[in-house]
Order: sequence, then structure tokens, then C-alpha cells
Amino acid sequence: MSLHRRDFLKQLGQASAAAAFLPVLGDALAASPKKMFFEISLAEWSLHKAIFGKQLSNLDFPVKAKKDFGITIVEYVNTCFFDGTHTFKENATNQTYLKELLMRCKDNGVRNHLIMCDAEGNLGDLDDAKRKQAVENHYKWVEAAKFLGCATIRVNAAGEGTADEVAKAATDGLGRLSEFAAKSKINVIVENHGGYSSDGQWLSKVMKAVNMKNCGTLPDFGNFCLKWQANHAGCDESYDRYKGTEELMPFAKGVSAKTYNFDEKGNEKDMDYTKLLKIVKQAGFKGIVGIEYEGSTLTEEEGIRKTKALLERVGETV
Repeated sequence: MSLHRRDFLKQLGQASAAAAFLPVLGDALAASPKKMFFEISLAEWSLHKAIFGKQLSNLDFPVKAKKDFGITIVEYVNTCFFDGTHTFKENATNQTYLKELLMRCKDNGVRNHLIMCDAEGNLGDLDDAKRKQAVENHYKWVEAAKFLGCATIRVNAAGEGTADEVAKAATDGLGRLSEFAAKSKINVIVENHGGYSSDGQWLSKVMKAVNMKNCGTLPDFGNFCLKWQANHAGCDESYDRYKGTEELMPFAKGVSAKTYNFDEKGNEKDMDYTKLLKIVKQAGFKGIVGIEYEGSTLTEEEGIRKTKALLERVGETV
């Protein structure tokens, strides 16, 4: 079949334009960001100064996370669940309060991930009665987490005694709480949060002793101080953060990306985030990494943005 010259030239022009476009398209594809192996959430503690200063409320937190930072997964702190009428412990069971919080999340497309639980007693208390009370004190947070659609509560494995004594008590306390939480399909995870828990080897042994599918860890990149100076003025003894992270990752059901200070290139001054995220990835983790800015040189909002930028930049390369 013959092809008219005009049609031939038209097709030739289209082909030439497509050919000219291919290098540009290739460059654009090459420049597109690599998908990260994890999702990013915002830990409410990053905004604790604003919340305790009554500039922001717990009810407002999820909407702020999305609108101001473009983050659609959030991690709550139980002590932020207060309002002008009720304390945080009362609001844990306040259906009106919880329904309002859940509605705001659903209306804005925000997913609830976990609730960090403090001030409810020591799960590693050597006194059996006190330990049992601490376990039961956490029940309401398991139920609140379930209601809000969270997958997890974060707890502490604290106690007073020798390392072995507290490990035995914490194994019991965590086991009891995890049994209760399993009925609601909620995870119970322990953060390295000072004391024995900041020893990666100690906490990993406790996890092995508990040996329950819904009990795990929340490795925090910054919380590896074993012994603080008075008023937390400085750390006298630290555990190796990279070793600790590696030891805790096999049990991890979340990761806390702690930051304090940044250099001029946007890197955390005292932590090698490339090394840390490589450890996380090599452990096969594909879950949620929470931003937890705790510095004092930047505003909370600036610190959150810098931490997010750091996670995205490093996360696309490891």
C-alpha cells in the first residue's frame, strides 16, 4: 500500500518528536524518588510543648499532622489526652471524647497507629500486687486503642532491683498485659526508655522470655542512655545505639526516629541515620517509622519538618 508523502512526513515528524522526547522522559524517570521501605508517622511527643502549653489539644493533633506536615499516620501519647474538663486517665474511657477524636481522624483521612502509655505504674515492679495493678491500669488504653483503630500500645518495662530481678518481673507483667491485649488484637510494644530497657541485650532477652506474637519492641534511635546525671543534665553511661537498634529490630513492630540537633546539611548531628535505617531495612522491617523531635534549638514545627526531610532523603537511598 502506497503512503502519500504528506502523510509520510507527518508520521516522520511524530516519530522524531517522540524520539526527542525519550531522553527527557528517561531523565524524569531517573529523577523520580525511590519508594521508601517504610511509612512515616508523627509521634505526638514532638508537639508536647505546644500541647502542655495549651496552644494545641490532643483532639487537634491529627488534623495538624496532616495539614501542616503532610503526615497521615499518628502516634498518640496518653498523657496528652486531657482537656478542660477531664484528666487523661478519665478521657481514656470517655466515649464522647474518643468518638470526637475518631471522627476528626476519619474526616481528614488520618490513620491512628499507636498510643504511647506512661504514668500507669511499673510493669517490672518486683511487688506482685503493684505489678498486677500496673498491668490492669493499662487495660483502658488497650481498649481506647482498639476503639480508635490503633494497632498498638507502647509501654515501659521499668522496675527497681537487679537486672535479673526486673527482667523476671517485666516478663511477667508484659506477658499478662499481652494476653489481655491479644483478645482485642492489639500489640504491646516496649521502647528502650531508660534504665535497663536501654540495654538492647537486656530488652531482647525479655522479649524472648515473653515469647508472644503481639509483644514486641519500639526501637528509639535516641534513647540509649543507661545512667543519667541529675535532672537529665547529661548522660554518664550510654549503650551503643547501633548495636542496640540491631538487637531490638527482630522484635520491632514500630521504630521511633528520634532527633535533637541538625547540621547545615540537614543531618542529625549525633546519629548516623544512613547507618540506622540500613539496620532497620536489613532486619526486614517494612512498617511505620515515627518522627519524634525532642530538640531545643529549633521550634517543634521546624524540628518535625527537618526530621521528615531527613527520613525521606535517607529512606530513598538505603
